[in-house]
Amino acid sequence: MFNIVLVEPRIPQNTGNIARTCAATGSQLHIVRPTAFQITDKNLKRAGLDYWHLLNVQYYDNLEDFFEKTKGARYFYASTKAKYTYSDAEFKDNDYILFGREDAGLPEELLYEHEERCIRIPMIEQARSLNLSNSVAVVIYEALRQQGFGNLKRLGQLTKFNW
Repeated sequence: MFNIVLVEPRIPQNTGNIARTCAATGSQLHIVRPTAFQITDKNLKRAGLDYWHLLNVQYYDNLEDFFEKTKGARYFYASTKAKYTYSDAEFKDNDYILFGREDAGLPEELLYEHEERCIRIPMIEQARSLNLSNSVAVVIYEALRQQGFGNLKRLGQLTKFNW
């Protein structure tokens, strides 16, 4: 299992989409407050559709609270400012992958203190960033790929269909 950490998310639809990705991958979602919306927001719930019962989510008052309650964990920090790509990272079970606010990213002092654990998704120079929910999906599936996809269903099955 992996841990996706959203630090002060601002857009409920992104958080809802990320919640759905966490539910579908068996990842735990951690939300660091403050958020710019209520967790009961209809846009957040709509984006997650009928996956909410599969979701394990934890809430924290701020980053200090988060780090205190997860002391001893291994963290990665997703940022457009990172030197290393997400595929350079060697993810292990139970790692925490932090993603910052849609409008500001993670605090730079945090990135500076942990530069060797900062990861980025490559993109053209003119692009500022990917959508947050897309970024989470790219990184979590790389982490899962490295672990052989764990207990995720790997085979699909076509249904019979009359033309």
